[in-house]
Amino acid sequence: MDKYKNIKDFDQLLEVEYGKVGTESRNKYEENAQMFIIAEMLKEARKEAKMTQEQLAEKAGTKKSYISRLENAKGNIQLSTLIRIFEKGLNKRIGLTFL
Repeated sequence: MDKYKNIKDFDQLLEVEYGKVGTESRNKYEENAQMFIIAEMLKEARKEAKMTQEQLAEKAGTKKSYISRLENAKGNIQLSTLIRIFEKGLNKRIGLTFL
C-alpha cells in the first residue's frame, strides 16, 4: 500500500499500476481501455436500436459471434468493419479524434 500513499490523481495511479506513457505495459492498458469503450458504445447503440446481436450482424454483413466478441472487448476490429457496423447496422455516424 505504500506505493499508493503519494498518489494525488488518476494519472499518477495509472503510472504506478501500468507504467509511464509510451511503455509497453501502459500502451497495452490504453489499448484495452479503448476496446472496452468501443465495446460499451456498440452494446449501448445496439440496445438503443432494440436489436439482437444476430439482427445487427445480419444488417451489417457479419456474424453474430463477431458482434459478441466485439461487445465483450475480445476481438480486434478493423476500422472499416467498425464503420460498417455502426453506419449500415445501426444507422449511426462515427467521428474519430486523434490526440
